[in-house]
Formats: sequence, structure tokens, C-alpha cells
Amino acid sequence: MRVIYHKRFQKQYRKLPDNLREKFDHCLMIFIQDPFDQGLNNHALRGKYSGCRSIDITGDLRAIYEVSGENVNFTLIGTHSELYS
Repeated sequence: MRVIYHKRFQKQYRKLPDNLREKFDHCLMIFIQDPFDQGLNNHALRGKYSGCRSIDITGDLRAIYEVSGENVNFTLIGTHSELYS
């Protein structure tokens, strides 16, 4: 598995407080070991994000990604209301 970060994701990630960046980094390590670990609540998305998947970083923070072959491309990170409104 090769993890890639979209430019938008990188910008959003940099704006997060340190504790949330650390939480994402921890969840990413879990994701690399087991993308479907129950704690991540990995699920498919519908609507404008059809074809993408989401993992929970905190109760409200989500990371959206797409899978292309062996690549996992993280495209967005933000709160539920920021991403889905």
C-alpha cells in the first residue's frame, strides 16, 4: 500500500491543531496495518463523494480517501459539517 496526499489534504492537515494532526498520524498507522479496523469506522461514501471512503479520526474529524490499485490517495480531512454540508 502506497499512501499519497492530495494538495488539498496537505493544506487542510497543516491547518489542524497539533493534537488532531497527531491523532490522524496514529489512525494512519492503524489504517496501514488494517484499513478496516473497527476503531476507524471505515465506510463507503455516497453522493458527491461516491467512489470514495472515509475513516473517523475523532468523533467529528474525518479523512476521505480513494483507492487506485495499490495507491491510497487521501483527498480531504475535516469535520463532518465541513465535508458534508
